Amino acid sequence: MTAKDLLKRVPSAVREGETAPDAIVQYELSEPMYHVLEGGTVRVVEGRAERPNVTITVSDDNLVKLFRGEMNPMTAFMTGKVKVKGDMMLAQKLLSIVDRDKLEP
Repeated sequence: MTAKDLLKRVPSAVREGETAPDAIVQYELSEPMYHVLEGGTVRVVEGRAERPNVTITVSDDNLVKLFRGEMNPMTAFMTGKVKVKGDMMLAQKLLSIVDRDKLEP
């Protein structure tokens, strides 16, 4: 699965009853994309957001590993595999509300 495919699946993989604060999460990948978290839903948009609350710069492969639970987010951050600008807690919250099993095709 590509990073783009994975990010497109996130809205349908949010755990029932879980919410995140209204925000925009930008992903700097080979093809930039962002999630709009609003009213308990997640929407995916291709491109760059004007004013994201957090920007995550990561390789496509490492993003897939993060969402699959194959890479520890804190270790990835500390070793420079993931760079976060803005609200880091928001990025962690998004990972926590996603049901990984629903991401797989």
